[in-house]
Amino acid sequence: MQIPSPAIVTRQAVRRLPRGWLLALCVVYAFMGVVGRDPWKSNDLTSFGYMLSLRDGISGWLSLQMAGQSPELDALAPYWLGVGAMNLLPFLSADLAARVFFALLNLFGMFCLWQGIYFLARNPQAQPVAFAFGGEASPKDYAHAMADAGLLAYLASLGLALPSHEITPMAMQLQCVCILFAGTASLAFHPRLGLTGVLLGGWLLSLSGAPTLATLLLGGVLLLWRMNPQSVLRDVLWLFVGLAWVIGWNTAIDLWQWRMTSWAELVAHARETLELMVWFLWPVWPMALWTLWKWGKHWRHQVWTQHLTLPIFFLLVTWVASVLTSNRDRTLLLTLPSLAALAAFALPTFNRAAAALVDWFTLVFFTGGALAVWVVWFSLQTGVPAQPALNVERLVPGYVNVFNPWTFTLALAATCAWMLVIRWRIGRHPPAIWKSLVLPASGASLCWLLLMTLWLPILDQALSYRVWAEQIHEQLQQPACVQYHHLERHQYAGLNHHGAFKLVADQIENPNCPWLLNKSGHLGSPTHTLDTQTWQWVMTLERPGDKSDKLDIYQRRS
Repeated sequence: MQIPSPAIVTRQAVRRLPRGWLLALCVVYAFMGVVGRDPWKSNDLTSFGYMLSLRDGISGWLSLQMAGQSPELDALAPYWLGVGAMNLLPFLSADLAARVFFALLNLFGMFCLWQGIYFLARNPQAQPVAFAFGGEASPKDYAHAMADAGLLAYLASLGLALPSHEITPMAMQLQCVCILFAGTASLAFHPRLGLTGVLLGGWLLSLSGAPTLATLLLGGVLLLWRMNPQSVLRDVLWLFVGLAWVIGWNTAIDLWQWRMTSWAELVAHARETLELMVWFLWPVWPMALWTLWKWGKHWRHQVWTQHLTLPIFFLLVTWVASVLTSNRDRTLLLTLPSLAALAAFALPTFNRAAAALVDWFTLVFFTGGALAVWVVWFSLQTGVPAQPALNVERLVPGYVNVFNPWTFTLALAATCAWMLVIRWRIGRHPPAIWKSLVLPASGASLCWLLLMTLWLPILDQALSYRVWAEQIHEQLQQPACVQYHHLERHQYAGLNHHGAFKLVADQIENPNCPWLLNKSGHLGSPTHTLDTQTWQWVMTLERPGDKSDKLDIYQRRS
């Protein structure tokens, strides 16, 4: 059944977004926050701790351990990547080398997402209405414009900022989903390249702590591609082989770990996930809903409409995964590639009122966010207004403000660029599909850049363990070694990295270690409790700015 397309696009509306501007936006977004900070509590720091354990030979390559604990996610590839980065970039600090490689991976994920949306837009069902006397957009130009729009929608998502800049398994899972998505979308046009992307993305996703999700996505891709009239038996067989390989690999190295919540909690989790989506996935989710409404006849009546079927499938699988797991905010991140693709297909159906609403909301929201960052920074520099500086002093005790001319210049340049983008957007220009997403993507990038320049010293002191480790080192009279009884993964990683002492487990008898650290309020299991006849409590030390992060300090009795 032939259903008319709701997209009406002229040849003039698919002019290319300037490549230099788009590349600069992606590079700035990916690399801001890489330099000038320590690993942050808690996921970022924990992942870095496992990388150090692997690099130093404390942990095995297939059985990761840190302080006697395994990772929460049975991921391998992210830690392998981090250790590889440390070895390839020995002239950089270990954490910086890992962040550089993950930033490059982030860029590659953006490129894959662009390619995926491009091939989706090349499908005949995705093409706009053909005009009676010509003048409609050509398929290739239309696909280019849609891919640009989808990438802008992806960068504009609020929940993308922090998780995508960490060196965690979830950050790598996101890029693997982008690779898998792009490979699937390109199967009809470049079968070999598409198969490579599907198999590589699925395998790396399983090695990044999501073997079940990788299996479900690969199985779904196999079924969807089998339903496609363009499918070739050879490609179907290769997809089947790839699925079998992933299942066999996960079984061989025992990566199957079920972390589903109980059925009694599913309804509550679904509600919480929906509430989280409102801001975490803004602005792509309302645009995706618009796409489903405008293109409703297509996805309801056609067996294979790839530009809708594929993103909807990826969205459903990843969203269900976020509901079934306890780590909802991180898993919800994996819905972004499919939502960005659906959001792109909303643009050819936008009317002028909808486009204006997106523009004005974005303008107010991100301008207000940027202004708030500048006000706090100005208060720290001048004391006017006084209250923001007082709030920083209360939340981050001991913070000493230092003016950095380089970060100030970069932040000022970015703010001026934002004003130029606003001026361009409200000016009279020929229409373009991607025009409505220029402000959201630029605004999100601006706010992230301001946070990673003007606020970076504040955030680093609040989230880093460096100052706390120095305080502990000084309080314990600069010991050569310190024993620990029970520490959280991020606590051990932070103290081990920043502390100028060696951490030794209390199961190992070492009379040369006069001090012991223990998580406040935790004395261990019934089979392994702290020997209070050997150790005497001295004090409890809080991490500056975080009352929930406390350690009990014990001294060995004479």
